[in-house]
Amino acid sequence: MSTTELNSTAKDLISVRAMIEELQAEAETLTDKLKAAMVDQGTEVLQGDGWKATWKNVSSTRFDSKAFKADHADLYSAYSKATVSTRFILSV
Repeated sequence: MSTTELNSTAKDLISVRAMIEELQAEAETLTDKLKAAMVDQGTEVLQGDGWKATWKNVSSTRFDSKAFKADHADLYSAYSKATVSTRFILSV
């Protein structure tokens, strides 16, 4: 790929990422409107023509690795393993 093509591709990616951020912000605004309607109506479920929205508490249990490491450093290091991954970053 030529330098011109690389520049064009990078600029296109930056533009698309900006559009995604704008759409995510818009989606969050619309979500907040539906949540506000649920609060106003005192319900966890809203339904319309071809859609249904639910918003309710969900309980879950997660392992607290920081606390475990602080209390049992020897076991933590015995059962920990290093991993390698790759990361793509495009900076402006």
